[in-house]
Amino acid sequence: QVQLVESGGGLVQPGGSLRLSCAASGSIFRIDVMGWYRQAPGKEREFVARIVESGVTHYADSAKGRFTISRDYANNTLHLQMNSLKPEDTAVYYCNGRDRYLVARDYWGKGTLVTVSS
Repeated sequence: QVQLVESGGGLVQPGGSLRLSCAASGSIFRIDVMGWYRQAPGKEREFVARIVESGVTHYADSAKGRFTISRDYANNTLHLQMNSLKPEDTAVYYCNGRDRYLVARDYWGKGTLVTVSS
């Protein structure tokens, strides 16, 4: 099993920055791809960014140029640096890990709330 715990959410003004972290524990060797998703009030969960083991990253159009995903293998931590935040970035942000051995098996954290408001 894999456990994922997010942190770093909070209230920030438009134009501000936040850095989210996701601490992974357990059978971490099972994870190949890690990513961030978010769910705004009344909306479905959506993809934000992912990083594969090679270091290649992918971003949603809404995140390109503003967000940066990174993975710290030494500390088993995933980060999401978010800059130039907008009110529409307000959501619960979830950390995700994909199991390399089991098809369609994903691990999720419980989420951290990001609120962008003046």
